[in-house]
Amino acid sequence: MQDLQSSHSKPAGNRFNGKVWDFVVLMLLGVFWGLSFSLARMSTETGLHPLAINYWTCLISAVMLILYCLIARQPLPLQKNFILLYVICGILGSVVPGTLYFYAASQVSAGVLSITIATVPLATFVGAAIFKIEKASLLRVVGVLFGIGSIALLVLPDTSMPDPSAALWVLVMVIAAACYAIENLVIAARMPTDVNVFVVVTGMLIAATIMLTPVLWITDTFTWISWPLDRSGWAIVMMAGITASAYGGFYYLVVRAGPVFASQCAYVVTLAGVLWGILIYGEAHSTWVWASLVVMIIALSLVRPRDSANAS
Repeated sequence: MQDLQSSHSKPAGNRFNGKVWDFVVLMLLGVFWGLSFSLARMSTETGLHPLAINYWTCLISAVMLILYCLIARQPLPLQKNFILLYVICGILGSVVPGTLYFYAASQVSAGVLSITIATVPLATFVGAAIFKIEKASLLRVVGVLFGIGSIALLVLPDTSMPDPSAALWVLVMVIAAACYAIENLVIAARMPTDVNVFVVVTGMLIAATIMLTPVLWITDTFTWISWPLDRSGWAIVMMAGITASAYGGFYYLVVRAGPVFASQCAYVVTLAGVLWGILIYGEAHSTWVWASLVVMIIALSLVRPRDSANAS
């Protein structure tokens, strides 16, 4: 982006304000995305199949963003490179991880669902270093290590997780989180800097909806949402709204501050997800969980946006 490329000539105060804005966006994304885990659990209460839940979430999100594009007069780019981006991000950001999370949502608590998202920064950091998308810094390494420590505090003690038998589902959710990490790197490497990020999210969700449609019919898992909307239906609509807005904000943050910093949103999502689970479902957590949340906050404070002079 032009403003990033020329930011090295701006006063230090403007650069500081820019970093403050990065953190504000990061925190808002984390709080609202954290709510989605309680909503995911809520959406499974009436027995809707995970594939159907994911399908309706993607479809409603796509409709919301199509309306935005029409109102804002933002055409959807249909060049080959954009279509490829839509498909890849649709698979890595919605089709695979969304379905896995909805499968897990009926088996584990909202707090545990949100905790697994903290594996995204580690995978993103490793991938960014391997492909030289970003240079490693000591603070980022330490921040990621603190993130690993926060997960260890949750998984290793026998009395930490609400249900120790959920280890298999934790593994499934880690696979989903790895998809998000790969998506981060794809966005950083392939996202054009002169395009409205919400338009790209629109294309991604349309692609995800199209890909999920034959899967639902083949597996005979298509189900209509009940009308008038029940608690599960409202949860799906709210998740769709969060998806439509948060994904655009996240893509914006990846382009603006880099994939490693943007992935630290996962720590805020984890903290918010645990707190939303307590507020909505009255989930009880051990001392280990609260200790891990403190470590996550420390991890977040050690990660800063990349220097604009090094922005690609």
